[in-house]
Amino acid sequence: MPPRRAITGRSQEPRARFAEELRALRRESGLSLREVGQAITYDFTHVARMETGESLGGPELVQALDTLYNTNYLIILWEIAQKDPSQFKLRYRRYMEMENEATSIQIHSPCVIPGLLQSADYANELLRAGGLVGNELVRQVEARIGRQEKLRVGGAPQLRAIISEAVLRSPLQDRREWANQLRQLAGASQSENIAVQVVPLTVGIHGLTNTYVNLIRLPEGRSVAWVESGYSGELVEETAWVEKLQLSYDRVRDHALSLSDSHQLITKLLEDLPCDPVST
Repeated sequence: MPPRRAITGRSQEPRARFAEELRALRRESGLSLREVGQAITYDFTHVARMETGESLGGPELVQALDTLYNTNYLIILWEIAQKDPSQFKLRYRRYMEMENEATSIQIHSPCVIPGLLQSADYANELLRAGGLVGNELVRQVEARIGRQEKLRVGGAPQLRAIISEAVLRSPLQDRREWANQLRQLAGASQSENIAVQVVPLTVGIHGLTNTYVNLIRLPEGRSVAWVESGYSGELVEETAWVEKLQLSYDRVRDHALSLSDSHQLITKLLEDLPCDPVST
């Protein structure tokens, strides 16, 4: 096994350090990018993006490179780069790129209306509660609403959103804005490519009780997941972990109301909203 290189003169920024090591190992091996891709049975463009720092790749790909180069530390450098707080925005950007290519999207949301189904008013109040103000708030709301366009064009992905009943019982401060959100959600649930199911409160605690998950299917057939808390998010690409999340998702779906019962619940809550006071 080749000894580890001294890090003197190399970048101390985790992502750049990882990319530098990949480039150095390939040069020493004498292999071209295409030859590396053939050797590890991955598209060589994935390796190219990793060597330029555009992508960190997934753990299985990194382990394949460790095997090819007869090393055992690439996966360590990868893990360090993944945990670097500065990488959150880059991971999220990469996930957004994948979402735009998705053939299907499966969402579990225990606390809020999913972003792909939010009204502008809902997104505004939610993001303001998270601390955004001014131009940045406007920009983020526009970006979130803009993501929904992919659901209304030809060849739109199939979307299934499973939400907790608690989400439907956590209204906006302005009841008219909340009514608009419920109407938008009810209307979306009638679209051919959108399915909305509600998990009743009576189900109690389950495998995804406190976990927001987006599972997306990519054109090449593989799936990835975005797992999120209120303060951070993680892109999951390792097959074994994605499969575990998919299994948990399927089990929660087993407890959800049917599509028609979910739609009826949403419309009933809308009908039960108090009317605006009569102007005098």
